[in-house]
Amino acid sequence: MLRPILLALALTGVFVSPALAHTGMGEVNSLVSGIAHPLSGADHILAIVSLGLWGALARGRAMWIWPMTFVAAMLAGFAAASLGVPMPLVEPVISLSVVTLGLLVALAAKAPLWPGGAIAGLFALFHGHAHGAEAAAENLIPYAAGFVLTTAVLQAAAIGSGLFVRSLTGTLAVRVAGGVAVLGGLILIAG
Repeated sequence: MLRPILLALALTGVFVSPALAHTGMGEVNSLVSGIAHPLSGADHILAIVSLGLWGALARGRAMWIWPMTFVAAMLAGFAAASLGVPMPLVEPVISLSVVTLGLLVALAAKAPLWPGGAIAGLFALFHGHAHGAEAAAENLIPYAAGFVLTTAVLQAAAIGSGLFVRSLTGTLAVRVAGGVAVLGGLILIAG
């Protein structure tokens, strides 16, 4: 009986803590903090989910290649930041990624497999750099494993949800979700 209560309290602490997505604040030195990091900022959630929804709209190999490309490029950006390689305009590009990926979903934009992967990879470099800029040098691997796990789960959930909703309603509801992401990205840019 005590374990579920402690788990609920721990999860509540993760979700109600201040958003610490990018500024070097907060604990970023463990598997748990890596798992929590993508959930701590709307920018990461919206971009990751939008990419999954875009993949669900595209179907076929894009459903898997674009998310895998995102994860691989995110790790490359993480490694670059961990090694001290600077990357300009990280936060603006992350916000732009939310708007762009949301627009691709809202417009049900069709893209060939590799250009779509390039879009995913480009934005992922910046998301990964933001993760790596805050990582504690002594615990890079557990932290990276955590944010990769969360990213993959969010993408899989978005793909699954997108496919399910699409089978029920066609693309309209999925496209509306893309529009919501665009609005969220514009709010992030304005704020």
